[in-house]
Amino acid sequence: MALAEKVILDQHGITQDDINGLLAYGLKDDEVLDIVLTAAARSFYTKVLDALGTESDDVGMELEPELEAAIMNVGSHP
Repeated sequence: MALAEKVILDQHGITQDDINGLLAYGLKDDEVLDIVLTAAARSFYTKVLDALGTESDDVGMELEPELEAAIMNVGSHP
């Protein structure tokens, strides 16, 4: 989740060390790319919704509560 958060909050601060950290956990390059693309797409989607002053129509979106909470809190500050 650290890389996903960095994609949203500090994309210019991402370094090869960030990528290497995930590769060290056994992720492959395409899996790291999936993380970056998913975080960027989610960020784009929420920014569009915010700009339009609307909310997501989450019909059919059934995520486990822990995953949903993690996704919804990426980039938020307490």
